[in-house]
Amino acid sequence: MRDLEVIHELKGRRFLFAVETSDKLAEYAKFEELRYEIWEDPDDNFSAARNMAGQNIFNDGSSLYIGIYIESKNGRFPKNREHLIGFSYGYVGIKDLNIGYRNPANLEFYSQYASVKQDFQKYGLGFFLKQFQRQKVIEILGINTITCTFDPLTGVNAYRNFHIFGMEVIAYKEAFYKGFAGKLNRVDVPSDRFFVSWDLKKEIKRPKYDLELLLEEDRLIVYSESREVRGKTGQVCLPVVKKGSYSLCNIMLIEIPYDFYTLLQETDVLDKEVRNIPVYWRKKTKEAFCSILKDGYKIIDFRYKKIKDRMRDFYVLSKGMK
Repeated sequence: MRDLEVIHELKGRRFLFAVETSDKLAEYAKFEELRYEIWEDPDDNFSAARNMAGQNIFNDGSSLYIGIYIESKNGRFPKNREHLIGFSYGYVGIKDLNIGYRNPANLEFYSQYASVKQDFQKYGLGFFLKQFQRQKVIEILGINTITCTFDPLTGVNAYRNFHIFGMEVIAYKEAFYKGFAGKLNRVDVPSDRFFVSWDLKKEIKRPKYDLELLLEEDRLIVYSESREVRGKTGQVCLPVVKKGSYSLCNIMLIEIPYDFYTLLQETDVLDKEVRNIPVYWRKKTKEAFCSILKDGYKIIDFRYKKIKDRMRDFYVLSKGMK
């Protein structure tokens, strides 16, 4: 078995990525504590530490825990709660229940949690976390597919999952985490998710296209306009959703807010018109995604671009292009 740890130096700081192998229950409590700090949702917690330890592939289970630890002042990497600043967790599952575990090709790895503390998100650790997870899933488990869910309106995840890793959408799941709240959700905004699959051995190939030309040709199914509103922190300019006037071509665009989490926070006010801005984003993009994916289009890329002093995010979808 290859190394279970790797160190990356990013922007002048060093981080240790390490697979958790311990059978000590106390070692698992720190993952739940960090999960709560990041999401602040008490209803989406890990199971008890005893079960977490047992679920580890190095004990009796099929789960894989990975922690990210910041270097201490003395140049070491203590694997404790104080230095744990990010983590991922997932487990082995099956694609087809009728086949079960009878055929190894039917196995996949479901990545349930993957996140980094807010103070460390500027280091690009999410990319290295997913890459390290990929390597360990192949080397330790011998599995070549990872599945996960993520919010279609979060550009940072969409860019990594589609542009960098070339994942494919399996399904659009409406209100997947119904009733969940926490720091990254709002109960009045449906928690829709993309369910995506990552072929760990597949070479990324996408049709050639010109984003600027597509924008000039008005290929936008959904787009945004900037509007000044009274937000939670004061007067702010926020993107509001608009439905495009378009004809379906072999390649189309769907825009999402550049920073959906900020949009959620700024619109968390009493003014109903402002509060509904992310609700309308969810509704219009859900209609667009469900319709065009049903029509045979696939997401082939995700791009961001500065247009007239405003950053904007775009899904790129194609049909019948090679």
